[in-house]
Amino acid sequence: MRDLRSQLLRLVLATSDDAQRVVVDVRGCLPGRGAWLHEDLACWERAVRRRAVPRALRADGPVDLDPVRAYLEHQDR
Repeated sequence: MRDLRSQLLRLVLATSDDAQRVVVDVRGCLPGRGAWLHEDLACWERAVRRRAVPRALRADGPVDLDPVRAYLEHQDR
């Protein structure tokens, strides 16, 4: 589903010490390729099931998705 950027959350791949993790780019200014997602846990779950985020970010190897889940769960409160 498409939506306005103001309604979406930008995700970027942060790499450090050979570990890759996906982080939320709250201000929209982090460098690198971005993936856009609705700020909704159901949308996140669907993206994880389809392995869409690592594919959209063109990640090679395993990716830690926990920081995004933590962010979305915190926003739900």
